[in-house]
Amino acid sequence: MTRLDHNRGLAQIAEKTNSLVTDIDRFVIWGNHSATQFPDVNHATIKGKLAIDVLDSKWVNDTFIPAVQQRGAAIIAARGLSSAASAASSAIDTVYDWHFGTAGKWTSAAVVSNGEYGVEKGLVYSYPVVFNEKKQWEVVKNLPITQEAAARMETTHKELIGERDAIASLLPK
Repeated sequence: MTRLDHNRGLAQIAEKTNSLVTDIDRFVIWGNHSATQFPDVNHATIKGKLAIDVLDSKWVNDTFIPAVQQRGAAIIAARGLSSAASAASSAIDTVYDWHFGTAGKWTSAAVVSNGEYGVEKGLVYSYPVVFNEKKQWEVVKNLPITQEAAARMETTHKELIGERDAIASLLPK
């Protein structure tokens, strides 16, 4: 469901910049589908310009990141129900990208880690990914990560480790 978070982030950036969602590229959701996820604009572009040059950092840190992290809870509070249609649409988006490829464009997907970006191998973690025409995904590698981004990514990493460890006794050996 990090694609749901990804789509929500794209919509907020598009609204803030009076752009289309299709004008935005290289936006990433790192980590868990929870309030610790990290919606990252550090590599994003909007109409070819770096998002960090277009967006106000105060808005990103004080409004955007918390809004994406808490969007599901806000919808439930407002409607009394989850956004099942949005979740279903996001699942369809992921399957579509997986089947047809992303033509080199990034999306966010929770995949089994091979240790990328210091995430424990075997943990399911959301990364920037590209789907190719052979129906394979590949994590975008070697991105420069700021200290702030690394700290946010580690927070969600630790949460996922805690969730896994909490149910470890229920998993097959």
